[in-house]
Amino acid sequence: MLFYCDSFSSRSAQIGFTAEDAEKLLADPEIDPEVRPGLFQGDMAINDETYGDWRVGLRWDVFPDKLWKNRTVPYVISPLYETEHYITIYKAITTINHMTCIKFRPWDGKAKDYLLIWPIKYPRGCWSYVGKNGGAQIVSLQPPDDTGPNCLGGEGRPIHELMHALGVFHEQSRADRDKFIKVHLENVIPEFKSNFDKQSLANTTYQFEYDFDSIMHYGKNFFSIGKGKPTITAKYPAERLGQRKMMSKTDCLKLNDLYGCLGKAPRYNRRYYTICNIMGL
Repeated sequence: MLFYCDSFSSRSAQIGFTAEDAEKLLADPEIDPEVRPGLFQGDMAINDETYGDWRVGLRWDVFPDKLWKNRTVPYVISPLYETEHYITIYKAITTINHMTCIKFRPWDGKAKDYLLIWPIKYPRGCWSYVGKNGGAQIVSLQPPDDTGPNCLGGEGRPIHELMHALGVFHEQSRADRDKFIKVHLENVIPEFKSNFDKQSLANTTYQFEYDFDSIMHYGKNFFSIGKGKPTITAKYPAERLGQRKMMSKTDCLKLNDLYGCLGKAPRYNRRYYTICNIMGL
């Protein structure tokens, strides 16, 4: 594993990309998150066009430019991360590569659109744009410290944010969510109530059952005003609401479906169904 981490650092040097270059990119008003609308649902940065018609999974007939071309996602990982954090990010990338037909590839310095995985100073935390945004696109993953959240305690959180970058929204924002969960807005910190908005029925993208175990689902106490004040409860028995460990079986199928990985050829179709059923939670 150390070989891969060292190769990430050396690759950025080989293509002439440095920490100073990243800071310049972040200062560019065209991509600086500070000049865009506030973070949506806590960890998503999206532009006005997407915000006006947001959905659980971006509809590519409406947003064709948000799909990563040829199912390939070039990326750069910041050399500012410690080796253990490189490993965590690499595990998340490898998991998606293995469980789907989407392929994350180290940026070759030529591709116009690529992910820049970086410990952003402001806004700090774990967040991503939704779908392909164009150019150098930030995925913020904050390493553990005394001043901010730990986005790298395991591979689950990086997987969550990378799924946003691939075009997936939160599970509890589905149009049909009220059949399965109850949102307790009275228990939500006032300034975060909009995080629990849901989409309209017309925006439904996925044809999958509601997934309580989704890595994209909020936990029962997210944005709560206090202990013992759940913000979400299940209407049907469920062991948990959301998790940040691994893609669920349904997460895996959704992502494969979104990028056409399930194909019409029986062998191709079975391959990813099998992988999702074996590896998904």
